[in-house]
Amino acid sequence: MKFNIRGENIEVTPALGEYVEKKLSKLDRYFDTFPEIKVNLRVYSDKQRVEVTIPFSDLMLRAEETHDDMYAAIDLVVDKLERQIRKHKTKVNRKIRTKAVFVGTEALVAVQEEVEEDDIELVRTKRFDLKPMDVEEAVLQMNMLGHNFFVFTNSDTNETNVVYTRRDGKYGLIETK
Repeated sequence: MKFNIRGENIEVTPALGEYVEKKLSKLDRYFDTFPEIKVNLRVYSDKQRVEVTIPFSDLMLRAEETHDDMYAAIDLVVDKLERQIRKHKTKVNRKIRTKAVFVGTEALVAVQEEVEEDDIELVRTKRFDLKPMDVEEAVLQMNMLGHNFFVFTNSDTNETNVVYTRRDGKYGLIETK
């Protein structure tokens, strides 16, 4: 496992780096190979925040946690990642048991853009491959990324669709013509 550990407003000491690596190494039992794990440690005036991103070819795992203690935040973010992995593996295994499913090879990353009310300024552009999946899997990916929308290719219609979280907590689907 390769780690990219960065600190913002904090110096990443060898002890802190080793703790992060030790805790995230627990996730090794779920997968055969791991890409580079990106860890961002931030310190605000009274809070510590840990963000972890693990990009796979067919899945993007991302979790963040805020706590008063940096070590506690690391523990919480690892627990959150383990829940995401178990949920995804259960979902994939259930889908395979019910019908034969081809799991694509490209992960889909949801894109969020900041829009100001008075002045529209494009602040970020991302390019990504759209993975064919059904609506249920797209909602799962959106939730695992922590985003409020997700763009994907619908495997049933082969059209580009968007799932999103509504204000009432339910999900919506936008289909193209």
